[in-house]
Amino acid sequence: MSFAHVLSSRGLDNSRKAVPEQHFLIFLVGHKMSLYIQMFSVHGLIRGKSPELGRDADTGGQVKYVLELARSLADNPQVDKVDLVTRFIQDKTVSANYSQKVESLAEKAELVRIQCGGRKYTRKELLWPYLDEMVDKTLKLIKAGGRVPDIFHGHYADGGYVAKELAAIFGVPFIFTGHSMGRHKKNKLLDEGMTDSEINRRYHIDHRIKIEEQVIRDSSLIVTSTTHEIEQQYSLYDNFKEGNYRVIPPGIEIDTFYPYYDAQFDATPEGEHSKQARIALQGELHRFWVNQDKPFILALCRPDQRKNISGLIKAYGHDKPLQAMANLAIFAGIRKNIAMMEENERNVLTEMLLLMDRYDLYGRLAIPKKHDFTFEVPELYRLCADSRGIFVNPALVEPFGLTLIEAASCGLPIVATRNGGPADIIANCKNGLLIDPSSSRQIAEACKKILADQETWDVFSRNGINGVRSHYSWSSHSAGYLKSLDEIKYKSRAISDKVQQPQSNPIGRRLTEVKRFFITDIDNTLIGDDKSLARLMKLLAEHRETLGWGVATGRCLNKTLQALEEHKLAIPDIIITSVGTEINYGPDLCPDKGWQQHLSYQWRPELIRHELAQLDFLGLQNLENQRRYKISYLMKDDPDLLAEVHQVLRNKNLKYNLIFSHGQFLDILPCRAGKGKAVRYLSYKWGVPLPQILVSGDSGNDECLLRGDTCGVVVGNYSRELESLKGGRRIYFSPDEYAAGIIDGFKHYGFI
Repeated sequence: MSFAHVLSSRGLDNSRKAVPEQHFLIFLVGHKMSLYIQMFSVHGLIRGKSPELGRDADTGGQVKYVLELARSLADNPQVDKVDLVTRFIQDKTVSANYSQKVESLAEKAELVRIQCGGRKYTRKELLWPYLDEMVDKTLKLIKAGGRVPDIFHGHYADGGYVAKELAAIFGVPFIFTGHSMGRHKKNKLLDEGMTDSEINRRYHIDHRIKIEEQVIRDSSLIVTSTTHEIEQQYSLYDNFKEGNYRVIPPGIEIDTFYPYYDAQFDATPEGEHSKQARIALQGELHRFWVNQDKPFILALCRPDQRKNISGLIKAYGHDKPLQAMANLAIFAGIRKNIAMMEENERNVLTEMLLLMDRYDLYGRLAIPKKHDFTFEVPELYRLCADSRGIFVNPALVEPFGLTLIEAASCGLPIVATRNGGPADIIANCKNGLLIDPSSSRQIAEACKKILADQETWDVFSRNGINGVRSHYSWSSHSAGYLKSLDEIKYKSRAISDKVQQPQSNPIGRRLTEVKRFFITDIDNTLIGDDKSLARLMKLLAEHRETLGWGVATGRCLNKTLQALEEHKLAIPDIIITSVGTEINYGPDLCPDKGWQQHLSYQWRPELIRHELAQLDFLGLQNLENQRRYKISYLMKDDPDLLAEVHQVLRNKNLKYNLIFSHGQFLDILPCRAGKGKAVRYLSYKWGVPLPQILVSGDSGNDECLLRGDTCGVVVGNYSRELESLKGGRRIYFSPDEYAAGIIDGFKHYGFI
């Protein structure tokens, strides 16, 4: 690939979708579909057994969604393997289950936990700086497993980012499920009176929206639960028209959410568990109610302002006839001490208690503190149906409404917000009434209409049971999901007729396949003797299947590409530039974002520039040599002056790495930066042991590259700055110069 083509291709965003789909086509043509799917739900509070739904803002219905999707896909014969990847958490404030590295979900599905951003539980809005670490560690997982996933599927914006990055690295399709979208959430919060700065302080919403724009643009498929999501949420984005959307409603476990009347025929699959759950629930509810024989109105949701729990209590509190007809039970998450909860949850729960007191609902309103989702929630729906009660979802907006189809499957009529997914559910199942959630009167009237008319209750109950089985099973969801993947395949075939097939594997596939790396400096090491350079390039080509190669230079990226073009060299697999502060991969020059995030630790460039400005013997190099993680000066070769630079920086307790080379170039880098540290990072990320990496150089800025457990080669034309390395462990001084010295080093170590 020519230098001109490389530079022009860096600006073509629209070409990014075609390549993954072409590689998907290569995989599918001539093969029976046998997929390995890797899904991402990053926040970490996910477990296969008894998921803590409603524990906090991270544990909403999407937890159940991703668990059941993983199990359902794994049960399909077209799927070989499903990994659900989340964050590893080891924290006394949460269950020890979240520190289990691998948890089986089904015969072909596993929950895999990867550590990033430390071990403590951190709410998802604060995990953005650590997502590139998750990308890197997932790469290690993939290489260790020996198979690249055929699909990466991200859930929520954070999971979408991780899946997007991995899909780009490996050249495979990327699927996204948003569950909720940041721009819609921001608009709602602004309407509720929060300021822009408050929203960003708590939710980092503008960064999330930026990522969602990229995710929409780069995804091969966007799976939504309802048309409302597309029309009311995705349509708010600049890249909306670039999205490829499919409405595939999620399902439920029919065997768990069986109808309330099954117990009358001894047909309950759960047996004693269901009976025990019912007794526990009755005991808990009867603590609150004076008249225990009335029907009850049930709400089940997280304690979140958007769920509009207060609207339901106000509707019930204002309407005395409704209070006479039914009790009210609100299960608002799991709580121990309200004072210790997050601000949003604390405010909602406090308001619930204040409204209970305001309307004097003691003896009629139950607000239990906990519930078990595996057995108690399904039995709670059936208990409510047995009482001939109703299920209410009064949310301001409900993207889908998983609890609505669970309740319907158990035979419980529903009253739900008209804003969002419930409109689709009631259109499909004809099992309830839609209301304006801002109208307390509408909520109360809808509840009374169903409770007062036995025939209406019976019709809605039967319709819900039958409708869920027709429209909302996980088997039908999986079938729709895999059919959509098949559509990507046919779309890719059309693309491949117009677009030249890539001539090599995507860089991710290549670097997970090679066994060894060769990394070299450019100036006076790789280049300097054209004949020996030609011999070296031929040698690398002969061993390409097992050997990845790269350059490590003080040059910036553009000058590095110019040097390669000048000597008619192909773009290498790895390009380490600006004295080890930047890493790019392959012909597409894909930047290593994990390395960039790694370097940001304790890096204070503005303060460094300010302090060194007082030294009149330093002169800044030209603007092109100044990089985000590199400050470059000119200085004469004088040990005393070098010591003074160190003294100034240490007096301010600044963390840095200083490189002086060629008797004039002074580079100040982050403490984690440098050619050698970049190589060690590559070793870790791509799973290539340091003894299987050969490095070569000729000058002082190669010193950290040459030190360590790699196979170091100093070419014969080296600078005197490297004299101190003579006799060092695993450092070979070749008598041959330039590329000939590298070839000699290969022979010395028996490297190829």
